[in-house]
Amino acid sequence: PRVAEGGPGRSGWGLLVPAAVGGTLVALYAVAVPFVAPALRKVCLPFVPATAAQVQNVLKMLESRSGPLVDIGSGDGRIVIAAAKKGFKAVGYELNPWLVWYSRYRAWRDGVHQNTKFYISDLWKVSFSHYRNIVVFGVPQMMPQLEKKLEEELECNARIIACRFPFPCWIPDHTTGDGTDTVWAYDLKHSRGRKTKSLEITPETES
Repeated sequence: PRVAEGGPGRSGWGLLVPAAVGGTLVALYAVAVPFVAPALRKVCLPFVPATAAQVQNVLKMLESRSGPLVDIGSGDGRIVIAAAKKGFKAVGYELNPWLVWYSRYRAWRDGVHQNTKFYISDLWKVSFSHYRNIVVFGVPQMMPQLEKKLEEELECNARIIACRFPFPCWIPDHTTGDGTDTVWAYDLKHSRGRKTKSLEITPETES
């Protein structure tokens, strides 16, 4: 009788444990895949975490600055969280929902969730007109169009901080870091009237 009573219990546990492990593996796979695979967006922009040096270089460019901050393509939220710890009201826009949810968790864990917000959104469908500090982790293919979008939307007191890749036409006011950790800062009031000239071929006039 004891064997009969104990058998179903052990059998139930035997089914429950594999099910729980299987469910955990599925959940981990669902969370991990977006961290290594590109999110679906207008320009293929894979998630590459900012290095500690990049974060510090961005913060250096924000010294003596104030006003709201936005990170375009905020990834796992580390720039937004670091800025919030320095007193900024910081917002991140990211198309990948898993990264946004993870960012919200990190902000809560680090105690800055009241000064941070993360949105699941396509950057091309968002207006950044009310931000004074803009951080961009982009790729070369998107920078020309993003440069035009920001110039049209931002006020003249805005500062745009580009990481990894500079903007094609603007001349940076400040630069710091080396290699992939390089950060360029552009003060829009200067950049609007001080652009590099694009190469143009002038047709020769016939004599």
